[in-house]
Amino acid sequence: MPEIASLANRETVADALAALLPENQSFLQLMMENPKSDEALLDGLHLYLNRAAGSTFLHSLKLQKCGEWIGKTAPARLQVRLSEASKSSQHPAFAAFKDGLQRSGGLARAYPKAPV
Repeated sequence: MPEIASLANRETVADALAALLPENQSFLQLMMENPKSDEALLDGLHLYLNRAAGSTFLHSLKLQKCGEWIGKTAPARLQVRLSEASKSSQHPAFAAFKDGLQRSGGLARAYPKAPV
């Protein structure tokens, strides 16, 4: 049986994020479980955000929901990289994704504040 890392490419991930249907969510969750597929996942995320930035109509609510879902779903090892991806451009598409990602609280769960 082929591994999920070998089946996924950036276009597949970008299309799955754009639709974010239940079967796409299952596929993405499966990818997130395997550290070998991290690069394909993040490349696909960048492609998804760049496509959104280049479109004529900005679906900010959809981008926020995607950011919130991926922030809640992604394991701790991906949280910093997701945050970096959301900050890689000042375009409103990236800002909308970042807003959803921050709302998810994934980074705070992965790296809680130390009691001082």
